[in-house]
Amino acid sequence: MPTLYIAGDSTAAQKGADQKPMTGWGEYLQGYFGPEITVDNRAINGRSTKSYLEQGRLADIEQDFQPGDYLLIQFGHNDEKQEDPARYTDPGKDYRLNLITFIDSARSRGGFPVLLTSVSRRRFTPQGDPDPLAVGAYPQAMREVAELTGTPLLDLFASSQQLYRKLGIEGSRHLFMHLPKSRHPNYPEGITDDTHFSNEGAKQVAELVAEAIRHSADLSALIQHMQPLQQNRI
Repeated sequence: MPTLYIAGDSTAAQKGADQKPMTGWGEYLQGYFGPEITVDNRAINGRSTKSYLEQGRLADIEQDFQPGDYLLIQFGHNDEKQEDPARYTDPGKDYRLNLITFIDSARSRGGFPVLLTSVSRRRFTPQGDPDPLAVGAYPQAMREVAELTGTPLLDLFASSQQLYRKLGIEGSRHLFMHLPKSRHPNYPEGITDDTHFSNEGAKQVAELVAEAIRHSADLSALIQHMQPLQQNRI
C-alpha cells in the first residue's frame, strides 16, 4: 500500500521533546488514514526548497520511494529569507524550478506529487484581515507551477487564512506558540511566534490538509483510504 511522504519545513515537521508544545501539522496526518497507509514525515525544521535539495533530503526519500507512493511538497517560509543565501530562492525562478525537481522525482519513480501552498503565518492587515502576503509571493508561484505541470494542489495558504479570518486576531492566537514567561520549561523566557503551531494549531491545520485531500478530484485513489472526517474533529 502507498506511503505518503511529506517534504517540507518546520510548520509540518515532527518536533522533539525539547521543542514541545510546538507541533508540526504532519504529526497528525496519519490519523486521517486507515492503517494500510503510512505517513512518513520527512519535513525538516528550517529548510527551503534549496537547502532541502542541497542537503540530500530529497535523495533520502528517493531511496525509499516506491511506485504508487505520494510526495506531499510544502515549502515557502524559508525560501523567502533573503538574508540567508543558503536558503533563499527567487519565487519567480529558482523556487519554481526546485518545485519541478520534486515533482519530476516522484513522477519518474511511478509516484504522485502533490503541492501544498505554505500554511499562512498569523499576520493581519491594519483592517483586521489575514495578510495576503504573509508568505510573500510563494503561494501564488506554487499555484502557477501546479497549473503548468498538471500537479494536484492543496491550497493550504488559502484555507489557513480562512481559518484565521473566522477566528479573528485574538481567537487565532491559541493556534500558535504564544507562551508567557515561566509557563513551560522549554520556553522559560516565554515565546511569541506566529509561524509555528501549538498542539491545537497543528491539529486544526492537519484537518485542513485532510479536507483538501478529500475534496481533490485528482486524489480519488487516496481518498478511499481516508477515515471518516468526523472521527478526527477536535
